[in-house]
Amino acid sequence: MVRFTANRETREKEHPAASFSAPRGTTVRNNRRREGTARPVRVVHLITELNTGGAEQMLFKLVTRMDRDRFRCCVVSMTDQGPVGRKIAAAGIPVFSLGMGPGRPTIGGLGKLYRLLRLEKVDVLQTWLYHADLLGLLVGRMAGVRRVVWGIRCSDMHLRNYRPLTALTVRLCGFLSSLVDAIVVNSEQGKDVHRRRGYHTDRMLLIPNGFEVDRFRPDASSRDWLLKELGIPPQSVLIGMVARYDPMKDHAGFLQAAARLAGMLPSVHFVLVGKGVQDDNPGITRMLDEESLKGRVHLLGLRQDIPRIMAGLDIAVSSSAFGEGFSNTIGEAMCCGVPCIVTDVGDSGKIVGETGIVVRPKDPEALAGAM
Repeated sequence: MVRFTANRETREKEHPAASFSAPRGTTVRNNRRREGTARPVRVVHLITELNTGGAEQMLFKLVTRMDRDRFRCCVVSMTDQGPVGRKIAAAGIPVFSLGMGPGRPTIGGLGKLYRLLRLEKVDVLQTWLYHADLLGLLVGRMAGVRRVVWGIRCSDMHLRNYRPLTALTVRLCGFLSSLVDAIVVNSEQGKDVHRRRGYHTDRMLLIPNGFEVDRFRPDASSRDWLLKELGIPPQSVLIGMVARYDPMKDHAGFLQAAARLAGMLPSVHFVLVGKGVQDDNPGITRMLDEESLKGRVHLLGLRQDIPRIMAGLDIAVSSSAFGEGFSNTIGEAMCCGVPCIVTDVGDSGKIVGETGIVVRPKDPEALAGAM
């Protein structure tokens, strides 16, 4: 497991936050450099969006910790700036938005990216997730970028659950993968799955996810705080899952398992955290009604205090049905000393090893038994 240790003394902010509404010809280069040293390597990170997913958080950790004397980074979102983009900009790293809709490339957006890459004289274009991989390769080569590096953050995505354009993008990436300089994958399973999809494995480099062990750590006070916030008795058992609302995460399976357990153990409460996991989500509320879980499941939605919530749990669960590569939330729970129950998807089983329990995906009965 790779560790990110934060709290390095904050460096001077070399770059102002930027947007693509800046005048044409404006660049984000900082030409100050130490006398007698080579110029910093210019790296552009292109990602599909900057919301709150695992890839976005890993990008934030990476760019805010790279040596700014050696590297000059900027980040480009294909859509808007998003919450993670605002955090990156606040750290002094320029963030650009192409203004395209999700999965909908536009001529204007392509032109913005081309101009940015040309103006910046980019040394390395690193892309994150399928649509950015394809777009980055095509536009990057046209703009004369010397090194293009793809980023794969998942295993088998069961593409039938997503737009047809996504499946086409994945197939095209497999066909074109020999044209990139490197493909960074974060899991063994992701490497194997994409090899079967036609990706060139000789280009692949496995780099597991890193974790902020100074933020995610055991904290005995967190449990009492969380129980008080939820308004439930101190003898309650807290089982939680941190995951966005997505078919990949299988909230339905989690809630079916929760219903089985809730009927046997009245002291157990369930905590769900993540984008879309809130009271105004009709899919979630319908499942709570169907499983008679009102009052036993607590929907916290999108939160900024995940380390404290995670450290307050008795058990952390990852119920993913497919697609996981190297799960951030599993590693974060382990950093907090919280035992994990995971489905055997991606590298989840390898991550927990003997410290947790591994069950088949989409098997609520096995998940409830593990809980």
